[in-house]
Amino acid sequence: MENVSVYHGKISRETGEKLLCEVGKDGSYLLRDSETVPGMYCLCVLHKDLIYTYRVHQTTTGSWTAEAAPGVPRRMFRKVQNLISAYQKPDQGIATPLQYPVERNTPNISQG
Repeated sequence: MENVSVYHGKISRETGEKLLCEVGKDGSYLLRDSETVPGMYCLCVLHKDLIYTYRVHQTTTGSWTAEAAPGVPRRMFRKVQNLISAYQKPDQGIATPLQYPVERNTPNISQG
């Protein structure tokens, strides 16, 4: 997960929402660790001033899946990047397609 640019690690829900609201565009998204379920991730998406959160996790077989809207068949992906690519298309069972990645800031080398 560390090599996924939109993965922000162990940030709070509030911090994730603040980052998305700063961008302020429908379809802005990021991934973060779940605060309540160990080993689970949250795909957070901004749509019409609301943040939608979808749980993402790796199955015991190594596939990645997201919990989309009720009634939407669960899809499995080899890599988390494939999952993100699939949800960039319309009508995939989430509020809006993933359009604007909110990438984590990489540490500034000159500060070290």
